Formats: sequence, C-alpha cells, structure tokens
Amino acid sequence: MPFVTTRAAVPTPGRDGAPRGHRFRPELQGLRALAVVLVVVYHVWLGRVSGGVDVFFLLSGFLVTGQLVRAASRDGIALRPLWGRMVKRLFPAALVVLLVTTVAAVVVLPENRWFQTIREVVAAALYAENWRLALDSADYFAQHDQAGVVQHFWSLSIQGQFYLVWPLLVAGVALVARRAARDLRRVLGVVLALVFAGSLAYSVVLTATDQRWAYFDSFARVWEFALGGLLALVADAIVLPRVARVVLGWAGVLGLVACGLVLQVGTVFPGYAALWPTLCAAAVVVAGDATRVLTTRPLRYVGDLSYALYLWHWPVLVFYLVARGREEVGLVGGLGVIALSAALAVATHHLVEEPVRSSAIGVRTRWGAYRFAVASTIPVLLVAGGWQVISEHKAASYDALVDDPDHPGALAHTPDFEYWGVPNAPVVPPMISLYDDFAAIEGSRCRVSPRNKELEICTTPVADPEKRVVVVGDSHMQQYLAALEPIARERNWQVVSMLRGACPFSTDSETVPNDKPCTRWNADAIGEIVSMRPDLVFANGSRNVRVGLTESTPPGFVAAWRILEQEGIPVLATRDNPRYTFAPAACAADHGADAPECNTPRADLLAPEAPYTRIEGLPTNVSFLDFSDYYCNDEVCPPIIGNVHVYLDDNHVSATYMRSMSPMLAAAIDGSFTP
Repeated sequence: MPFVTTRAAVPTPGRDGAPRGHRFRPELQGLRALAVVLVVVYHVWLGRVSGGVDVFFLLSGFLVTGQLVRAASRDGIALRPLWGRMVKRLFPAALVVLLVTTVAAVVVLPENRWFQTIREVVAAALYAENWRLALDSADYFAQHDQAGVVQHFWSLSIQGQFYLVWPLLVAGVALVARRAARDLRRVLGVVLALVFAGSLAYSVVLTATDQRWAYFDSFARVWEFALGGLLALVADAIVLPRVARVVLGWAGVLGLVACGLVLQVGTVFPGYAALWPTLCAAAVVVAGDATRVLTTRPLRYVGDLSYALYLWHWPVLVFYLVARGREEVGLVGGLGVIALSAALAVATHHLVEEPVRSSAIGVRTRWGAYRFAVASTIPVLLVAGGWQVISEHKAASYDALVDDPDHPGALAHTPDFEYWGVPNAPVVPPMISLYDDFAAIEGSRCRVSPRNKELEICTTPVADPEKRVVVVGDSHMQQYLAALEPIARERNWQVVSMLRGACPFSTDSETVPNDKPCTRWNADAIGEIVSMRPDLVFANGSRNVRVGLTESTPPGFVAAWRILEQEGIPVLATRDNPRYTFAPAACAADHGADAPECNTPRADLLAPEAPYTRIEGLPTNVSFLDFSDYYCNDEVCPPIIGNVHVYLDDNHVSATYMRSMSPMLAAAIDGSFTP
C-alpha cells in the first residue's frame, strides 16, 4: 500500500545520472513522509485538502506496476500470494483503528451522529467508503452530515480496489503480450496510456458537472495510478545530469508544499487540477536520491509510520473537536492532536503492523491470509452491528411518545392552548434519529416523467380520490408532506409530489444561477401539472437564501403561478421558514433549550411582513400560507416547541413538528378556498 513501506526493487538513477539497477529507494519513503505530513498539517490547522493523497495514488501505481511487470517477466504473476501480502500489510492497522474508533465514537460522539458513523464504519471495513461518501454527496439531506470519524478511509477504499483490479489488468496484458509475442512493456504502456487518457477525460468532465461525486469516484481517480504505472515503465530509461535532477526534485517538493495553498483542492479535484501534485511527485521520483533531504533517517522513519499516522490523525482530530465543542483546534490543540496521533502511529506500527507482517500468517497455509482478513474484519462488523441494534432500539423507544398529550408541538403556539400533560416531557424526536425525521408519505408509487428522466412523480394509491393535490418544489416543500398526509388520509385526497432538492418551483433557477437542469425540471413539472389539472398545488411562496433578513419572492415564482392561473389551477404558496447558522436541536442538546445562543431573535430572521405582500398584480389563483408564528413566538425562534424539536438541521423542519401543524394547515386550506 502507498502508506506502507514497500521494499520493492525499483530502478533508480545513480549520482552520475545513469541507471543503477534495482534497489530500495529511501527517497520514496521520504516522499511518503512529506505527503502524510502535508495531509495532517492541512487537516489540523488549515482545514483544507493538501493533495498528499494524490501522491500516494501515484506511488501506488508506480510501485505496484513495477512489481507486477518484473514478476510477469520472470515466473508470472502469482495472484494469491500477492493479495495475501496485501492483506497482511493493509488489514491489521486499518481494522485496529476502525475498532478503537468505533468504541470511542459511542462514548464521544453525540447521538445524532451515531447512524452516520455506523454506516461509514461498515463501508470502511468493506473498502467501499468512497462509494458511501459519493452516494451521500448525491443525497441532498446526507450532504448535511458532519465530517465522519472514518471518512478519510475513502482513499484507502480506492487503493484497496486498485490492489484488487490492477494485478488482474497487468496479468491479462501479460498473457496477451506473451501469446502475441509482443514486448510486455510496450503493450502495457499502450494500455496504461489509454487508461490514463480515458480516466483523466472522465475526471475532467465529471469534476466540472458534479465535483462532489467525482472526488470519491474510483474511475475518476484511476488515471493517477496509471500515471504512476507509466512512470514505472520508463523510469529506468530517463537519464538526467545531477544538476537537472536536483532542480527537478526540489521543484517537485516545493510544488507539493504549495499545492494545497494555491488550489482549493477539496473543491476542484480531481480533474486536471490533480495533475499538479501527481506531476510534482513524478518529478521527485525521476530525481531519485538527488533530493537528499528525503533520504534522511527521520523522514524515512516517518515514511514507515505514514500509513498508521494517516489512519489515526483524522479520528483523533474529530474527537478532539467534538469533545471540546470547537470548530478549530488552535496551535496548542493541534500540536496535541498531532502528538497523540504520532504516538498511536508508533504503537500501531511496532505492535501491530510489523509483527503481523513478519508472522507466518499466509505462509504456512495457502489461504491463511484470507482467513486472517475475514477473522479480523468480523469484530469490527459485530461491534458496528451491535451499535446499530442498540441505536435502533433506543430510537424506537421514543416512537410511542410522538403525538401524545405531552408533545403538542406547534399546537402549543395556538390561542388558548394549555398543557394537559407534562410540560417538561422528553423531547421528540430523539437526537439519535432526528436527522432521519424528514417528511415522506409511505406507500407512494413513483414513476419517471416521460418529459424528463430527472422528474420523479410520486402518487399516493387512492383509488377514487375526492381531490388531487400536488406538492411541487424543493425540500422546503417536501416538508409539508408530513402535515398534509393526515388531512389527505382523512378526506380521501390523493397527494402527488414532484420534488427536487435546491430547485424551488419557478420559471427560473433560483438557487444556482443558470442551473439549466433545474430550469428544465420546472418547465416539465409545469407541463405535468397542467396535463394533470389537480385541485390544488402547494408551491414555494418565498425563500431565504441565507441567514438573516434575506427572504424574497422571486419573479420566477410569480411567473409560474401565472401559468397555472391561465389554466384555472389554484395555488397555495407557502412562506419559507427561517434558516440558521447552526443546528438549533444540536445547540439545545449542548447548551439547553433556553440558552440565549440557541434562541435567535425573531427580528433577526423574519421581516414583519412576507415579501409577497409587497408585490402588485399577483395572480388571482394564489393564496398564501404563513406559519411563522408556529416557528417563532413574538420575541425569539426557539429550538423546541411543545416538547418537539422544530428543526432537524439548520433549515429543515422535522417531520414530527410539521405533523403537529396539520390541524392548522387544514384550517388554512379551508379558510382560503375549497379546492
């Protein structure tokens, strides 16, 4: 693995520039050390991505390709022992860190982060964390997840997948080259060049269209391994004067150090921007031991520790921030995080990695390494599974409390309300399941619109509905499904939802400028609504683009209402709820529901009047719904009302609280018009 010392025989140029054959290259350990130090320092103090992981990807491709080519040129590639050695190098330290981190997470992390952590621990143990994070990046609500304690395993997952697939690729190419009587290096060079070009092109396109997914996509990263593989094929043919190698080596080192400072690596990678750190690393590899500082014993030792240090630094950092209730560590705190991470890395390297690597595991029996892999993975999965069961049981124990007299929710803000239960009953939903408490109507049947493959239309299965109601817009409209569902069930209405995150109902793209997919989606949604001719349409009436008095009713909203006016379709437009710079529920859990920092003044979040009241010539088919008095009292907007969490994050209303507004929604519908 790129973080593990691989004493591979690789070509290296001598001091006179001529190839010196195959030997252990200490400067590669120094390069590993530089990369991991950059990763740790950037994470701890700068809160940015350094590009160090890309160095590891290139080194993996360089070292593994060289090993495979030499093996294929001698006796052929023996896959079983190759993968067995990989298991002995990779699994012990990673699974120890996962196991310790999981146990620590139960103690340190707040309950609202438990389910996210469990999912990621399981994905990390199975070397699928990159795909877990990619799926979360595409999930609108999972994007609100906080940094997971094992999310750094995404890079290890990609490397594990590389170690599984790359030997098969090289072995296949070697077989073809041998049967065709072709030179293996030439044939493999062509194949790797095609892989490099195809993956890089895919990475550039995907990064431009969906950078969050591209960052974790293995296919958008494989070109970095291929570049390392190409370098392995030509390294022994590159002969440079010593002065040139010194200049090249130091240019590579300085380029690596500057990469994370100059580029916003976390938002522009991989794409073509990742050529910066990979080419810098390639320059250091070509320079060989001319960059003498990388061959020093201290850096080589840090290189030996790089794998364990990478594994430990991130959970230690996250646990520190959570335990101290901070967003930044500071100088002293950061030094403490690094010192503890280094101590754990030293212990892991000498007490876990080295003993397992030098043991007889996988040597005495053919499948010993694989049995070891399964046996060592099972404890992590058992602990995570047990944690999942306990968490689900704890969450389910609160279900009976929802909708009981002790939890009136928004009803507590209605005139003449008096508690008939316990004013200080346990708050619902519990923090452990709060993030999952978002509105949905179970049993809805969904289909993709023939107008637009991204337009999903979900309908409740009502055979002969009295009325048909369409809910259209972004996630702030999806919230209302929780309040609408009881009404629809009681009155035999059919509810149809057309929802797209960050795409409110409009004739324009309101959230992201010139978001053509959103604009097309809305146009096609209007077409579906017109052809459906529902009795009522729920849509966005205003939107808060950020915290504070930023609420507006864009012209695109009004234009969409006017199109429906021409078709005689009534619209109930809802005023947006406040947005925060923090999660009110988490604030209440940390500081108490009555803490001043958790109760934002109403005047800071809501204007006295909704923005649509200032618009002249509004379409006659539109009525407005303003639930502001149920989110806030006269003075502040509290995190908890009627023993119910109002918000699940910093801007979305919990389904439990929204459901408590169902009677008020029914009254608003009846008071506006009869659909």
